[in-house]
Amino acid sequence: MYDAIIIGAGLSGLAAGIRAAHYEQRVCLLERHTTIGGLNSFYRLRGRNHDVGLHAVTNFTPKGTKRGPLARLLRQLRFSWDEFALKPQIGSRIAFPSAQLDFTNDVDTLRSEIARVFPRQIDGFDSLVAAVPDFDDVPVEGAERSGREFVGSYIDDPLLVDMLFCPLMYYGSAREDDMDVAQFFIMFRSIFLEGFCRPTEGVRPILKLLVRRYKELGGELRLRAGVRRILCDGDVARGVELDDGTQIEARNVVSSAGYVETARLCGEVETPDLDAQSGRLSFIETISVLDRPPRELGCDRTIIFFSTDDKFHWRRPADLVDFRSGVLCVPSNFQFDTPHEEGVVRMTALADFDGWSRLPEADYRRAKTEAFDRLTEVGLRFLPDFRPHVVDTDMFTPTTVVRYTGHVGGAIYGAPRKRYDGRTRWSNLYLCGTDQGYVGIIGALTSGIAMANRHLLAAPANK
Repeated sequence: MYDAIIIGAGLSGLAAGIRAAHYEQRVCLLERHTTIGGLNSFYRLRGRNHDVGLHAVTNFTPKGTKRGPLARLLRQLRFSWDEFALKPQIGSRIAFPSAQLDFTNDVDTLRSEIARVFPRQIDGFDSLVAAVPDFDDVPVEGAERSGREFVGSYIDDPLLVDMLFCPLMYYGSAREDDMDVAQFFIMFRSIFLEGFCRPTEGVRPILKLLVRRYKELGGELRLRAGVRRILCDGDVARGVELDDGTQIEARNVVSSAGYVETARLCGEVETPDLDAQSGRLSFIETISVLDRPPRELGCDRTIIFFSTDDKFHWRRPADLVDFRSGVLCVPSNFQFDTPHEEGVVRMTALADFDGWSRLPEADYRRAKTEAFDRLTEVGLRFLPDFRPHVVDTDMFTPTTVVRYTGHVGGAIYGAPRKRYDGRTRWSNLYLCGTDQGYVGIIGALTSGIAMANRHLLAAPANK
């Protein structure tokens, strides 16, 4: 019998496994696919390596910093700052029709931009910054209050409110038109008060570090080991059954699959209530590989969060894609020591899973081509025309997300309701990752560590 079974070898599952294995727990990490990483994985196509989902790592703090999620997770997982090889952003932008705001990893840049563009709001912005708690002090009680209402108590210009929420929602809100105030606190501090960075060689070296450390500590990793069901006796999970019929028992089970997905693995009867808890927000993303660094063409920002309307819309679209807003990312526009040989431009926009999933194969391929071209045209309102330099492309849709992650509806950020303590109605079955309330690379690692500390290590008498 294992001390813990962890479902999903994404970043949160790997972090939880490492943390438990540090304390000599017998851990089995199960992954349905042939590779690790989940929403933050990688793949190779036509001789090129591509990251999945990684635009940037948030929560950047310089080497030697003692506070914050990055410093804490390095201590907890026992890695050095240099092993992650993180390089800060050059500078990003929020671009709306009536205004644009540049920001860097120094909040004073954003502050000066707000003072320039929204001078009446600067005192409110300063008060907002002062009111955002540190990560350790984010309240769990009342976490689902409206983030917009909180911000509105400090800033009364709706355009500035929408401009501030655009990056935060694109990088971490599963809730339509709003975000939990706890999520707002986490994302505001992650993006505006700490900032963006990127591993020199993408996400692969970090994943390899995590797997190596996990195995060195005695952890067991099984690939091609999908979980068919979680074996439950009443309100206790006693183990799992794999797709091949193998049954494995454990004292605790930790799932990174998402709340609704985990409940279904436990045999929860499909009900309107359970279905209503599924996430609704998914994306398309295009990748354009260029024959030169995008900066040579005038693409000088790291990330541009854009809206073609001064009113920012954050809902599942009625059409296949909502082209009114999105994210433009240039992964080479970080402060790397040596320039990347090839440049990449990634574009992301909200998409409707149901619409994409109903398309016959021929229509699906045609819709991908049309969406790629149209999103590129919208993106060229904010970037120089890079199309003559494109040498390769790729694209994913919400159905791709389902195929490789199992997330219901292709929901990148999972269910709107987060379970910040990681508990489920089964006494020894816990959540980590997106539906526990943390997103992104640093968030996922932090979630795995926190859930291992709280549930796998804190109460040995319950195991």
